[in-house]
Amino acid sequence: MLSRKRCKLDISESMRECGDSTLLANLEKRIEVSFEMDVCKHLVDSFGGLCSLCGLRLEEEESGVTFVYIHEALRIQNDEVVRLRNEETKILLHLRKLYLVLDLDHTLLNSAPLMHLTVEEVHLKSQTASLQDVSKGSLFMLEFIRMMTKLRPNIRTFLEEANQMFEMYIYTMGDRPYELEMAKLLDPSGKYFSNRVISRDDGTQRHQKSLDVVLGQESAVLILDDTESAWAKRKDNLILMERYNFFASSCHQFGYHCKSLSELKSDESEPDGALSSVLKVLKRIHPYVL
Repeated sequence: MLSRKRCKLDISESMRECGDSTLLANLEKRIEVSFEMDVCKHLVDSFGGLCSLCGLRLEEEESGVTFVYIHEALRIQNDEVVRLRNEETKILLHLRKLYLVLDLDHTLLNSAPLMHLTVEEVHLKSQTASLQDVSKGSLFMLEFIRMMTKLRPNIRTFLEEANQMFEMYIYTMGDRPYELEMAKLLDPSGKYFSNRVISRDDGTQRHQKSLDVVLGQESAVLILDDTESAWAKRKDNLILMERYNFFASSCHQFGYHCKSLSELKSDESEPDGALSSVLKVLKRIHPYVL
């Protein structure tokens, strides 16, 4: 989320949510005027192809980095991205925090299409928690997307404690609709991630994850992911997670010829599982944790 001194961007939180008709109307007027005036020469950020300083069309509209997860029309010029990263990192370090980029599937949770549940997994349908208060459960059936999702043991404690040390991002190679549904299960109030939810469509590199769309200096970023190849250019930032395969379909996907945790009616240990272990590692790494 763009915070505090990012006032140079002429985009309020209400506009990001597309809920302010007055602001949108003003933007339309700026678009109309821009076609009648000179092209903007500012090398800063844009919204819908317009300079956020003067409202004119940008001469080099295709340059810079798009931040679709913040707003679908937002593009920030490279020099301005560097400035924002430096400024935001300085603010975060003052708050004694770093950045943490979290993968979703097989790191924080595991999902399976309902049609792929095995005979030994059908019993799970009667054990799912209510979507009305997701904080009280860990197994959910999302019939509107035909998926069942299991949150990794100790996820609530992990997020709460990690939030004290890091500004957190979700970054997945899944599509955006799925990602947003998973974010609601993990963070229904927006306390941990806000709008920092990045999907494969938001990145700058095809089939790869990149820190290009993270507004923080790379030296202050840690990454948790179960897939090393997704971060080929950022392995120094990566902590490789043990893969969470709760459902049988995930075991088959990765060529494991064994019964899944769900088929065994078992799960990872909360006190000794992967998230508990990596939380201890993060506390040892973090320079401000006493």
